[in-house]
Amino acid sequence: MTLQRLEEFYPNYQEEIFAGDDIKGFDVYAGDSDEKVGTVYDALVDETGRFRYLVIDTGIWIFGKKVLLPIGSARFDYGARRVYATGLRSKDQAERLPAYNELEPLDYDREEQVRGVYRNQGTAATATPASYDRSNYSYDLDRPLYETNEKKHQNLKLYEERLIANKHRDKTGEVAVGKRVETETARASVPIEKERVVIERVTPVEAGQVVSVGEADFQSGEVARMEVYEETADIHKEAYVREEVNIRKEVVRSTVDGEETLRREELDIDTDGTPVVDNKNI
Repeated sequence: MTLQRLEEFYPNYQEEIFAGDDIKGFDVYAGDSDEKVGTVYDALVDETGRFRYLVIDTGIWIFGKKVLLPIGSARFDYGARRVYATGLRSKDQAERLPAYNELEPLDYDREEQVRGVYRNQGTAATATPASYDRSNYSYDLDRPLYETNEKKHQNLKLYEERLIANKHRDKTGEVAVGKRVETETARASVPIEKERVVIERVTPVEAGQVVSVGEADFQSGEVARMEVYEETADIHKEAYVREEVNIRKEVVRSTVDGEETLRREELDIDTDGTPVVDNKNI
């Protein structure tokens, strides 16, 4: 799980989380003693905004080394501006912690080194390396190291997960509609007519008989005219509208179901004696 610095996730963290206060600069003491081990330099939260570590600047006594304190091993005293590192008993134990370098990513192996030190300090952490690996580790396996409560973390907010259902519009493809020209050979037959002039020469019945004077009409030049016609085929092509294509989109609706396991933080309030506790929501 990726961890971020407090101000990167909560730019206005003083108002959003600490009611106008700022834990940076709080003095850090080992256990419940007055042995100061450093000051709060920063805090790291996971991708859901939950506090996971305080970054402790141990100061010049070990050359300005920065170490990590799991949030469950810290008890805040806002009035005294102090943090008590309940997972540490002395400066020597803090010195054995691996150094934190904010310029390097905090990966699983580095966190395991940190967790190993606090587990060995006699905390109530129950996770053992044999029960998980980098593929299935969860901070819930080390609840005593990472859980927050009202008793130890007075102003820290409690978080819960909610299932958020959103939808995104993504382009999945496109449809291009084009035209192509196909060719074929078509044949058509058209009957045509042609006129021709037929000149028939026959011998009349009265052939050989003498005609009367003046009956014979001898002349030269045109004596008859007849127009002659013929049909010719006119075969050509013309373009016509064959069909019309309409292009539109239709929305197909469906419902996608999903489920997740949601977590919620609750307060653990421990009382000693018979104090009156007014636990109410504001």
